[in-house]
Amino acid sequence: MLDASKMHLVYYGLMRTIVFDIETANQFSDISSGDPADLTLAIVCIHDSLTDAYDSFTVEELPRLWKVLEQADVLVGYNSDHFDIPLLNKYYPGDLGQIKSIDLLKDIHKSLGRRIKLDMVAEGTLGEGKSGHGLQSIKWWREGLVDKVREYCIKDVEITKRIFEYAKKNGSIRYKDMGAVREVRIDTRDWSTKKAESAVTHTLGF
Repeated sequence: MLDASKMHLVYYGLMRTIVFDIETANQFSDISSGDPADLTLAIVCIHDSLTDAYDSFTVEELPRLWKVLEQADVLVGYNSDHFDIPLLNKYYPGDLGQIKSIDLLKDIHKSLGRRIKLDMVAEGTLGEGKSGHGLQSIKWWREGLVDKVREYCIKDVEITKRIFEYAKKNGSIRYKDMGAVREVRIDTRDWSTKKAESAVTHTLGF
C-alpha cells in the first residue's frame, strides 16, 4: 500500500509537481528596466505534491529550495515562464529552464489570444479573487512585514494550484470579464508527460 506522500504523486500522474509563485522587493519602475531578471527577489512560495505541503523561502533560504526544485518533475506557475523562472535563474547556479514547466497564462493565451490576470481566472474558476496585489506586497516587504508577504504569496500559490487542478480535470478554465463568466478550453494533453532527462545542475551534491 502506498504511503500518503506517494498517494499525492499518484494524483498528479506520478510526477512531483511544484506549484510556485514569487514576490519581489521592487518593481520595474524602480530599476528602469522591463527585464524580470533585473528585479530583486523577496520570497518564493511553493506547494509540493510529494508532501502536500506549502513552504516559503527567502533569498537566504534558497539552497533549501534548490534541493526541492532539482527533484521536481514539473514546475507550475502563472506567467512563470516570462517572469518567475527568469528571476529565479539569476540566483540559481544552473538553468531552471531545463525542468518541465507549465505556465497557465501561456496556455490560456494560446487558446484565448490574449493575456488575462490571475485575479480574473480566480474569480471565474474558483468564485474568489486574490487576497491583494503585487504593489501592496512590495510595500509590506519594505515595511518589514515579511509574514504578510509570505501569507499573500502562499495564497497565490494555493489559487494557482486550484486553477491547475481544475484545468487538468476539466480541460478548461473560467474567467470573469466585464461581469460575465466566460470559459476557455485549455490543451492539457502533455501536462502529465515527463520531460526527458536533462542536465540540471545539482547544487547540493546529489
